[in-house]
Amino acid sequence: MTIKQIQRILLLQSIIKRAVLTLASISLPGSYAAYAASPSPLTTLVVPGPVSATTSSPWCASGKTVKFAGLNWESGSVLTEVMRTVMEQGYGCKTESIPGNTVAMEVALSKNDIQVLAEEWVGRSDAWNTAAKAGSVVPLGKVIVGATEGWYVPEYVIKGDASRGIKPMAPALKSVADLPTYKALFKDVEEPSKGRFLNCPTGWTCEGVNTQKLKAYKLTNSYVNFRPGTGPALDAAITSDYQRGKPLLFYYWAPNALMGKFKFIKLQEPAFNAVCFKTLADKEAANPCGSAAPEALIQAGVSSVFRNADPVLSAFLSRVNIPLDVLNKSLAEMADQKLVARQVAHNFLKQYPEIWKQWVPNDVAIKLTASVK
Repeated sequence: MTIKQIQRILLLQSIIKRAVLTLASISLPGSYAAYAASPSPLTTLVVPGPVSATTSSPWCASGKTVKFAGLNWESGSVLTEVMRTVMEQGYGCKTESIPGNTVAMEVALSKNDIQVLAEEWVGRSDAWNTAAKAGSVVPLGKVIVGATEGWYVPEYVIKGDASRGIKPMAPALKSVADLPTYKALFKDVEEPSKGRFLNCPTGWTCEGVNTQKLKAYKLTNSYVNFRPGTGPALDAAITSDYQRGKPLLFYYWAPNALMGKFKFIKLQEPAFNAVCFKTLADKEAANPCGSAAPEALIQAGVSSVFRNADPVLSAFLSRVNIPLDVLNKSLAEMADQKLVARQVAHNFLKQYPEIWKQWVPNDVAIKLTASVK
C-alpha cells in the first residue's frame, strides 16, 4: 500500500467520524417519525412501526371540509368530536358536523355528501349494506371493541332491591318468550291493555330492527312500540323510571353512561342466526324470525371517494380505538356534569394521551398535546 493510499484511508475515516458525531447530536422528539415526515431530496428514511409518518392530508390541503355525520347518541357524538378535534388540531383540517338520523346519514355517506360516520354498527342497516355492496362506503378500524345490545329490564324487576324497599316484581322473567305474561307489569299509560316496549328513536337503525323483533316474537298485540323522539329522551325515560323503582322494558346498548350507572338485566333471545337477522334488518320482510344481535362490529364508516382521495386521514381513522371502560367513564362524566361532546372529547385527549398517541404520527401528537393543555 502506498503512502497516498494510506492518506486517503485516514481522510475517509476522519470524514466518517465527523458524520457520526453530527448525527449523534441530532435530537428527534419521541421517535424518528417527525424527522421522517420531512425527507431530504437525497434520502428517504424508512420508519419502522405501523403509524405512517405522512401527515399532510390531501383532502384538507385542497381546501375541502371533512363533513361528519352529526350522530345524536352519546358515544357517537363523543367519537365524532374526538375525530374532528384530531383532524382540526393535528392535521389542520376544517370539519363540519351535519345533523340527521342514522339511515339518512348512511345514504349521505354513500353519495359523499358527508365523508365520515364515526360509529357505524356494521351490517345492521339496509342502507349501509346496500352501499357497502355497491362499493360506495368503506368501514375502517374498530373504534369500539366489546360493545353489546339487547332488550333489558332493571335488575330490581327480577331480583328486587332491599336497600330501596323494592320486592321482586317478575322473578321468573328470563327471556323475550316470557313477555306476553308480563304485559300488565309493563303497562302503557296510553293503552293500558298493553305493555310498553321502549324502542330507539325513529330513524335509528336499531328502531327498525326492534320493530321487526316485536313481530318475530309475536308481541305486536300485547306491547306498544314506543319510540322516544331523541337519544336523550330515551335516557331520560329510563332514568326517570329507574330512580322511581318502576317496571320498565327497553332496548339498550353499551357503551353508554347508564350501563355503568344503573343495574340492568339483559333478557335472553334466540341465538344469533344470520338468516333470521337479515329479516330483522330488512323492514320490508313480512315474516321476520327472531334472533339475538350478532357480535357488534363497530367501525368508522367513510365514503369510498374520501378513502381513495385521502389515505392519510383514512390511516388515522383505521387506528382509532377507545377501550370500552374508558369510553363508559367519559360518557358517565358527560351525563353527570352535563358536558357537551366537544368538551368530553377535549377531556379525553388531555387525560389519555397513551391511547390516542397510538393513532397518529409524532408531529401530529405534538400539535394535539399543545392544543389540549
